[in-house]
Amino acid sequence: MSPVQSLFPPVLSLFVLVSSAAFAAECAQQDAIYEDRDKAYELRFVPVESAAAAASHIFKLAVLKTGLLLDGYVMPTDEVSRSSGIIMHNCPEGDVTGAELDACTVWEGLLYSIDDKGGAANLPDGTAAAAGEILLADLGSSIRSSALWGEGQLTVAPWDVLTLKGCGQ
Repeated sequence: MSPVQSLFPPVLSLFVLVSSAAFAAECAQQDAIYEDRDKAYELRFVPVESAAAAASHIFKLAVLKTGLLLDGYVMPTDEVSRSSGIIMHNCPEGDVTGAELDACTVWEGLLYSIDDKGGAANLPDGTAAAAGEILLADLGSSIRSSALWGEGQLTVAPWDVLTLKGCGQ
């Protein structure tokens, strides 16, 4: 390998990091669009309509190959400030029982923003600059364990880290 070839990957990686950071600064978290490493899943944040809403963030998780669309919500935790998320599919509306909620929950866990140095933090506020990457802890294995997994349904699980790929609105 020539010296130029051995230099190219680090230079390209640096360009991607700088480009991602600059792009994230131009996009509000509430408009951010992310994808998994295999480009099989896309996560799109949407603005929260009401200031009285319990959710700090709302998103849709799309399974690109099948067109399946899952609903996601982020709420701050009470005791220690963390971004707690939930992804649901076909939940009944109105008053629901705990068993009904459990049956339609695909994933529940913590979301973290990952900065360009690998540091983790809570998800930025909706109008703040979008995180370059987000981590949905245990997302892939939760989808594999859900009722959506199996023949004729989902057969590809996402990586737990999703990378900013665009900005909506």
